[in-house]
Amino acid sequence: MNESINSSKAPEPVGLYPHAKRVGNLLFLSGVGPREKGTKQIPGVELDADGRIQSYDIEKQCRSVFNNVRNILEEAGSSWNNIVDVTVFLTNMKDDFKTYNQLWAEYFGENPPCRTTLEINCLPTPIAIELKVIATID
Repeated sequence: MNESINSSKAPEPVGLYPHAKRVGNLLFLSGVGPREKGTKQIPGVELDADGRIQSYDIEKQCRSVFNNVRNILEEAGSSWNNIVDVTVFLTNMKDDFKTYNQLWAEYFGENPPCRTTLEINCLPTPIAIELKVIATID
């Protein structure tokens, strides 16, 4: 089985790709950011007239990303507890890692998935965090 999945609750992709792909009992999510469904609005982000980031709130972005991931997982027949591996992309490791790490502990509790966190210089939209997730489907 190789099935594309698009969530009715998650923000629209910024390119030609599905929210997720199911292959057997594995679910591979495309990169998920904090945008809100139906808008280009990014929680906690203030842009100037040219679309450049003036300020942002990493906590609001993290919570929104986690919510978007949860929505995609649930709509695809998986769940938050079935996440096995996460790659996290941050645009400002120095300033944002501590807050992101605290929220990670809050959301994942005692049995967290594997995780890799990378700093990159930008993402396709004016966001500070994006997650790439692999989960199982029971």
